[in-house]
Formats: sequence, structure tokens, C-alpha cells
Amino acid sequence: MIASLLPTYNRVDLAFERGQGSWLITRDGERYLDLGAGIAVNALGHAHPALVKALAEQGAKLWHVSNLYTIPEQQKLADMLVDLTFADTVFFTNSGTEACELAVKMARKYWHEKGQPERARIIGFDGSFHGRSSAGIAAAGGEKLTKGFGPLLPGFTHLPFGDLDGLTSALADEDVAAVIIEPVQGEGGIRPVPDDELKAIRAACDTAGALLIFDEVQCGMGRTGKLFAHEWSGVTPDIMMVAKGIGGGFPLGAVLATEDAASGMVAGTHGSTYGGNPLACAIGATVTQIVSDPAFLDDVRRKSGLLRQKLEGLVAAHPEVFAGVRGSGLMLGLVCKAPNTDVLSACYDARVLCVPAADNVLRILPALTIEDDDITEAVSRLETAAKAVEGQIK
Repeated sequence: MIASLLPTYNRVDLAFERGQGSWLITRDGERYLDLGAGIAVNALGHAHPALVKALAEQGAKLWHVSNLYTIPEQQKLADMLVDLTFADTVFFTNSGTEACELAVKMARKYWHEKGQPERARIIGFDGSFHGRSSAGIAAAGGEKLTKGFGPLLPGFTHLPFGDLDGLTSALADEDVAAVIIEPVQGEGGIRPVPDDELKAIRAACDTAGALLIFDEVQCGMGRTGKLFAHEWSGVTPDIMMVAKGIGGGFPLGAVLATEDAASGMVAGTHGSTYGGNPLACAIGATVTQIVSDPAFLDDVRRKSGLLRQKLEGLVAAHPEVFAGVRGSGLMLGLVCKAPNTDVLSACYDARVLCVPAADNVLRILPALTIEDDDITEAVSRLETAAKAVEGQIK
């Protein structure tokens, strides 16, 4: 029998009927502790009352009108993001993939309007992930993403992760439009870019006159304990991609940019039918208001310290299974010695949900609202999974 769904996912045989906070419940009533948050999407957990209220109130008034008209909810969220960040202007999308498409277009159009259309090349880094569109896979590179989808969109160069000398050399060519980088790689295995390296990348771009694009689709919106991960380094980009957590589970993305970087994007150069619709922006504004609160971010940092401490203890107790913990805030990676797929399978049996990543890592991406008791319970269940894997090894 042919399945009706295109088989592009290796789905687990789990179906959830409802969620509450950091918990997901199956139709049979089995409860799973969610440390994946929909791959860093459900920033406020499941069924957060403020989001339910925003959805119901806006849903009863107006869902969609298209960008042919002024959308007050969109303007409100844009104003909030501009006030909170380096940006002067915002364009709303439905996803991080769409945000990548615009970021690439914006960088290239910038140089075209400056009279230097030859400056079209964009430099990325190995292990990165920028979505599954043609521009996204070309920007990230890597056979896993690109095999079979050629010819790839031209004009992209990829450097080893952390190769500052290579970046300086590449920027010496006068055809470079921009550098694109995740301050913390997600799919690549929870690899933070050290603060001094981000500063060096910013300085190298400034010297070469190239634009700097930060992809904060996964690491942004409070995930690292700052509203955006780049804030830890004290540097800012020219263009930034945002999605996932900004909608709290509702599809929403955005590109934030300085006035100068966005100067080429005039009327008619880009568009979206659904992007920035009233419903998405009403929810996004609610998420942003909650997550940007300094007290909320303080609590994220406190919880991240508690979680990391417990995970370090887990690693120390099970050296045959785990090699270490890395990451920032509530974006942590358990580096595995045993195959991460085996550990993940044991986690399912222990009723705790994690997300696999490259470099034999399990991503720990809980809701930013996770309770302390749930952190304790989560690590207890990870301990159960680790013991099961140890039993398989022995």
C-alpha cells in the first residue's frame, strides 16, 4: 500500500493528541516530557494561556487580508522588534527557509544598487543549516542537503567551521556580498561560535565592506538566555533571519535589517501572500512581549544553569554513553559516545523527547517555560535511557 504522505521523514510511531506546558500526551494517555519543543519552536511550551488567548481573540476578528493593505498587527510586531534590536526594518515571512531566501536576495540587491553587481558571492560555513530551499541548501552546502538537487544556485563558498584565516582570505576577493552564519549551529550539533570569533567575523566583514547575516532561526527568541544569541558577543549583524520561537508554534518568520542593508528592497522586489498576516503577528507579538521581558530572560538563564549542571552530572555518571555537554542557555547538546540514534530510541522508551543532530549529538531544546521539577524529571528519564544503552553495550 502506498502511503499518502511523501516519505521524506523517518517518522517515529508516536502521535500526540494534546500538550500542556512541557508535556505531550498521546491518545492513550501516555505522557512524554518534551525536550524538543517542536525543534525549538514552542518557546512557551504547549497550550500557553497567553497564546491561546491571542489566537482566539484575533482568530475571531481577522485572519488574513494579504499585504495589499496595511496590517496593524504586523506594524505592532515590527515596531517591537525594531525597538528591541539593531534593526531599522522588518519583513515577515512564514518560516526560516523563506527568511533565508530574502536575506540572500537582500544582500545581493544591496550591491547591485551600489553599482557593484559582481559582488554576489556569499560565504557560509560547514555544518550550517539555513533551510531546505534552493538558496538554503546552497548557502549551507554539504552532501546530505544538496545531493541530487543540482545544479545548485551559484555564488556560494563554504569554509570550515571556525576558519577565520580562510574567511579573511576569502573576503579579500572583491566579489563577496555577505557572510552568513548561525551564532549557534543547531542541526550541525549545537556548536556555539565563540564570542571572540563573532567579533573577528564582524571586523573582517567591516574591513572588506561585506554584509554580515546572522541566522538566528533556531538560537534566537530567548533560546540562549538573551533575546538573540549574538547579544552575548556584543556585535550586531546587518541582516538577521528569525523564525521558529517567534511564533510559539504558529508559522512565522522575519528578516530584520539595518536601513542601509535593506536599501535595495523597494516596492516590487519581494513579497509574500501569507507572511505577516494578522493572526500570525498577533501571536508573534504576544510571544515577543513575554520572551523579551528581562525577568523572563533572567529565569531562562537560571534554568539553563540548573539543567546544564544536571546534564554534566549525567555525563559524568555514564561515560560509556556520553562524552560531554555543549551549547548555550536552553539550547544544549548531549555529545554521545554511543550512537545518538540508540540513545534517542532509549529516550522514547523512557518517555522523554529529544532531537538528533549532526556530530552524534542529541539536542536538548526544552520550552523556555520549563519548570524546575520538570528539569529534574527530564534528567531522571535521560538517566533511565542511559542505563538502557549501557545494558546494550555490555
